[in-house]
Amino acid sequence: RDVHLELKDLTLFGRRGNLHFIRFPTQDLPTFIQMGRDKNFSTLQTVLSATGGGAYKFEKDFRTIGNLHLHKLDELDCLVKGLLYIDSVSFNGQAECYYFANASEPERCQKMPFNLDDPYPLLVVNIGSGVSILAVHSKDNYKRVTGTSLGGGTFLGLCSLLTGCESFEEALEMASKGDSTQADRLVRDIYGGDYERFGLPGWAVASSFGNMIYKEKRETVSKEDLARATLVTITNNIGSVARMCAVNEKINRVVFVGNFLRVNTLSMKLLAYALDYWSKGQLKALFLEHEGYFGAVGALLGLPNFS
Repeated sequence: RDVHLELKDLTLFGRRGNLHFIRFPTQDLPTFIQMGRDKNFSTLQTVLSATGGGAYKFEKDFRTIGNLHLHKLDELDCLVKGLLYIDSVSFNGQAECYYFANASEPERCQKMPFNLDDPYPLLVVNIGSGVSILAVHSKDNYKRVTGTSLGGGTFLGLCSLLTGCESFEEALEMASKGDSTQADRLVRDIYGGDYERFGLPGWAVASSFGNMIYKEKRETVSKEDLARATLVTITNNIGSVARMCAVNEKINRVVFVGNFLRVNTLSMKLLAYALDYWSKGQLKALFLEHEGYFGAVGALLGLPNFS
């Protein structure tokens, strides 16, 4: 349970109360369904709103084991509706949306509130196992622009192979202690400094994991370095795709959401810096406190439409 995200004193469907946010791994869903059966959930509610692939994958189990029926909703529709709803209600007096000021300077970088009262147009980058990018022009006018298979699942999968880590939290902990430049080949490694003609700074990554072709580098690189390089590789790719989409769609505010960003300030700061630097200050990376829950909230909002 993410107690710090609880929304208090809300009115929803004619009822007043608090909205709680609880998460668990997908592989534990059968246990959840069995718990629902043991606790006789079906005597209180026979229909649950659900979204995402699991709404289809586990539909039969919900029905046959839990005696519960699923009202399935499109995950991107739910994402947008949930995001706009949570942004519209007060987060217990706190700002839901924020950005990182001075992202390129670690000693000055700080989290700052951002007013999203007038949200449109908006580019929404949803980072889960993979990535989907949506251009949102109003609450009813949005489209999926593109996506990439290189997302949070890729990060954890590669980290598991390279370091032996067994959880997302462990992978992030290792990445926080590593140095990606031990694995990555930088512009300065090739040119001896900046590539001035095309405006490429020496610190920019020229080849992710490019140093690993050298035996002596492989012998000295640590697991923490490999975890950090994996995080930087995935995050840089997401930032690059998001920037190109923002330019093509002529949208200058980019909101990053999804469970990949949970307890992942490192990636958020990398995204903030990358967008600001490579767009020359024209694009702003925004983040939301309830980053991984918008789809679930959107599904909840769709329950009254069930027939």
